[in-house]
Amino acid sequence: MRLPLLLVVAALAVGCGSKTTSNASSGSDVFKTAGCGNCHTLASAGANGRVGPDLDQVKPDAPLVERQVTNGGGGMPAFKATLSAAQIKAVADYVSSNAGKS
Repeated sequence: MRLPLLLVVAALAVGCGSKTTSNASSGSDVFKTAGCGNCHTLASAGANGRVGPDLDQVKPDAPLVERQVTNGGGGMPAFKATLSAAQIKAVADYVSSNAGKS
Protein backbone atom coordinates (compact mmCIF):
# COMPACT_ATOMS: atom_id res chain seq x y z
CA MET A 1 0.00 0.00 0.00
CA ARG A 2 2.87 2.39 0.74
CA LEU A 3 4.33 2.20 -2.79
CA PRO A 4 1.07 3.06 -4.61
CA LEU A 5 0.53 5.97 -2.23
CA LEU A 6 4.05 7.23 -2.86
CA LEU A 7 3.50 6.98 -6.60
CA VAL A 8 0.29 8.97 -6.29
CA VAL A 9 1.91 11.73 -4.37
CA ALA A 10 4.94 11.58 -6.63
CA ALA A 11 2.78 12.43 -9.57
CA LEU A 12 1.26 15.43 -7.81
CA ALA A 13 3.58 17.89 -9.42
CA VAL A 14 4.29 16.31 -12.78
CA GLY A 15 3.34 18.96 -15.25
CA CYS A 16 3.22 21.55 -12.49
CA GLY A 17 5.40 24.57 -12.21
CA SER A 18 3.43 27.55 -13.45
CA LYS A 19 5.26 30.79 -12.89
CA THR A 20 2.07 32.37 -11.51
CA THR A 21 2.25 30.71 -8.09
CA SER A 22 3.98 33.58 -6.25
CA ASN A 23 0.70 35.15 -5.11
CA ALA A 24 -1.10 31.87 -4.39
CA SER A 25 -1.63 31.36 -0.69
CA SER A 26 -4.55 28.99 -0.20
CA GLY A 27 -4.08 25.31 -0.92
CA SER A 28 -6.74 25.48 -3.59
CA ASP A 29 -4.99 28.40 -5.29
CA VAL A 30 -1.61 26.66 -5.16
CA PHE A 31 -3.09 23.45 -6.60
CA LYS A 32 -4.64 25.37 -9.49
CA THR A 33 -1.85 27.84 -10.27
CA ALA A 34 0.97 25.31 -9.93
CA GLY A 35 -0.72 23.14 -12.56
CA CYS A 36 -1.21 20.08 -10.37
CA GLY A 37 -4.52 19.36 -12.07
CA ASN A 38 -2.70 18.89 -15.38
CA CYS A 39 -1.69 15.47 -14.10
CA HIS A 40 -3.95 14.67 -11.17
CA THR A 41 -7.63 14.13 -10.64
CA LEU A 42 -9.06 15.94 -7.62
CA ALA A 43 -12.80 16.54 -7.82
CA SER A 44 -12.85 19.41 -5.35
CA ALA A 45 -10.43 21.31 -7.60
CA GLY A 46 -12.29 20.40 -10.79
CA ALA A 47 -9.14 18.59 -11.92
CA ASN A 48 -9.27 15.59 -14.24
CA GLY A 49 -5.60 14.93 -14.98
CA ARG A 50 -4.80 11.42 -16.16
CA VAL A 51 -0.99 11.37 -16.07
CA GLY A 52 -0.47 11.09 -12.34
CA PRO A 53 -2.43 9.20 -9.72
CA ASP A 54 -6.06 10.01 -8.99
CA LEU A 55 -5.86 11.75 -5.63
CA ASP A 56 -9.51 11.04 -4.90
CA GLN A 57 -8.73 7.33 -4.99
CA VAL A 58 -5.39 7.41 -3.18
CA LYS A 59 -6.37 9.88 -0.44
CA PRO A 60 -2.82 10.75 0.67
CA ASP A 61 -2.25 12.29 4.10
CA ALA A 62 -0.75 15.78 4.51
CA PRO A 63 2.76 14.73 5.64
CA LEU A 64 3.15 12.49 2.59
CA VAL A 65 1.98 15.19 0.19
CA GLU A 66 4.21 17.77 1.85
CA ARG A 67 7.27 15.52 1.67
CA GLN A 68 6.63 14.56 -1.96
CA VAL A 69 5.97 18.10 -3.17
CA THR A 70 9.04 19.37 -1.30
CA ASN A 71 11.52 16.68 -2.34
CA GLY A 72 10.03 15.11 -5.45
CA GLY A 73 10.86 11.55 -6.41
CA GLY A 74 9.29 8.70 -8.31
CA GLY A 75 9.03 10.78 -11.47
CA MET A 76 7.87 13.94 -9.74
CA PRO A 77 10.13 16.98 -9.56
CA ALA A 78 10.88 18.76 -6.28
CA PHE A 79 9.09 22.06 -5.71
CA LYS A 80 11.07 23.42 -2.76
CA ALA A 81 12.75 25.91 -5.10
CA THR A 82 9.51 27.15 -6.72
CA LEU A 83 6.94 27.03 -3.92
CA SER A 84 7.38 28.49 -0.45
CA ALA A 85 7.18 26.25 2.60
CA ALA A 86 3.83 27.86 3.42
CA GLN A 87 2.50 27.13 -0.08
CA ILE A 88 3.65 23.51 0.12
CA LYS A 89 1.97 23.08 3.51
CA ALA A 90 -1.21 24.74 2.21
CA VAL A 91 -1.45 22.46 -0.84
CA ALA A 92 -0.66 19.39 1.27
CA ASP A 93 -3.43 20.29 3.74
CA TYR A 94 -5.84 21.02 0.87
CA VAL A 95 -5.19 17.73 -0.93
CA SER A 96 -5.35 15.60 2.22
CA SER A 97 -8.54 17.34 3.40
CA ASN A 98 -10.36 17.12 0.06
CA ALA A 99 -9.19 13.94 -1.65
CA GLY A 100 -12.08 11.50 -1.94
CA LYS A 101 -14.59 13.89 -0.40
CA SER A 102 -16.50 14.96 -3.53
